[in-house]
Amino acid sequence: MALEWVVLGYAAGAEALMVLLLTLPGLDGLRKGLIAVTRGLLKPFLSVVPFCLFLLMDIYWKYETRPSCEGDSCTPSEHLRHQKSIMKSQRNALLIAAALLFYWLLYSVTGLVVKVEQLNQRLERLKNRD
Repeated sequence: MALEWVVLGYAAGAEALMVLLLTLPGLDGLRKGLIAVTRGLLKPFLSVVPFCLFLLMDIYWKYETRPSCEGDSCTPSEHLRHQKSIMKSQRNALLIAAALLFYWLLYSVTGLVVKVEQLNQRLERLKNRD
């Protein structure tokens, strides 16, 4: 089960890196290539959304079927294992939220950068025409 969390972590990291590279000032020479690469990767990265929903359902199923450890019915090691399980679920839920947020940011920022590039080209054509 750890492999899917690693894959999701790498996907979220790649999305964050692309958002960072698209929004950094001073990369005008690389911007066209970055836009092309990012627009090409938006559709494959869309698979992150159903993957996150699947993992979220997995967390929910584990939460619902987890044996409860309340009161004096558990040994200290069982109580510790229960707490670790809860912390892992919370960490994984944060990873899911981060991956979805970074995909949405990447989609939005790419759209805005493309619009800015189109407006800059249009402005150059109007200047050249006058």
